[in-house]
Amino acid sequence: MNSTLKPLNPIAFHLGPLEVHWYGIIIGCGIALALFLVIREGERRGLPKDTYADLLIWAIPISIICARAYYVLFEWGYYAKHPNEIVQIWNGGIAIHGALIGAIITTLIFCRKKGISFWKVADIAAPSIIIGQAIGRWGNFMNQEAHGGEVTRRFLENLHLPEFIINQMYIDGHYYHPTFLYESIWDFVGFIILMSLRKVNLKRGELFLSYVIWYSIGRFFVEGMRTDSLMLTNTLRMAQVISIVLVVLCIIIWVVRRVTGMARHRYKDLEN
Repeated sequence: MNSTLKPLNPIAFHLGPLEVHWYGIIIGCGIALALFLVIREGERRGLPKDTYADLLIWAIPISIICARAYYVLFEWGYYAKHPNEIVQIWNGGIAIHGALIGAIITTLIFCRKKGISFWKVADIAAPSIIIGQAIGRWGNFMNQEAHGGEVTRRFLENLHLPEFIINQMYIDGHYYHPTFLYESIWDFVGFIILMSLRKVNLKRGELFLSYVIWYSIGRFFVEGMRTDSLMLTNTLRMAQVISIVLVVLCIIIWVVRRVTGMARHRYKDLEN
C-alpha cells in the first residue's frame, strides 16, 4: 500500500514558465500575518504607523539573504560543486538563525537612525516573529524536509496526526518524525505565552528576550531529532550550539539589565 503514496505537489501553480511553490507562498503568508500583527501593536504602543513597514522593507530581504548565506556557508561542500543552486531558495535551505542575525542587525541600525528604542521595537515584534516562524515551518512540510529520524507508521498514527501529514512523512520508502510539526506547535504555544506576557509588567526588552529563550529551548531539542542538521563539527549541530549560546546570553543580559536598573534606582534614592 505504501508504494502507492504520493507526496503533495510542492508546486502550487504555474504562471507561464514560472513555477510558484507552496514553500514561498507559506513563508509569504507567515510574513504577512506577522506584519499585520506588528503594525497593529506598534500603533497601539505609540509608534508611527509606517515604522515597521519601513523597517521590513530592509529587514525582509536582508534576513532572507542572511538565512540563505548561513545555510550555504555550512553546506559549502555541496554548493561549491553546485553554485547554480545557491539562489534556489524555493527548494528549501534557509536557516532561521541566519535570518534572526540579519533581522537583529538591520533593526539595530534602523532604530539608531530613527532615534527609537531597539528594545521597544523588538518587544512589539516578538510575538509576530514567532507566529511567522510557526507558519513558515509548514513550507518545510510541503518540501518534505526538516524531518527527523525514521519511525513506523503506527508511531505516527499513535500521535493522532491527520492522514495527510502521515502520508507526507513517507519519504523514499520510510516514515519519519514530523519535526517541522513539533517546532511549529512549540512556536504556536510560544506565541500564546508571549501574548499573555504582554499583560505582565516586564521591563522593556524582556519580552523579546523571553521569545529568544523560548524559541532556542525548543529548537535545541527539535534539532537533536533532525537528520538534515547543519554541522559545526562531526558531532556538534550548529543550531544546538547557537541555541545554547542564545539562552545563556539572554539570561545574562536579563540579569545585568535588572541589576543595573536596581542600582540606578538606589543611587537616585540616595541622591534624594
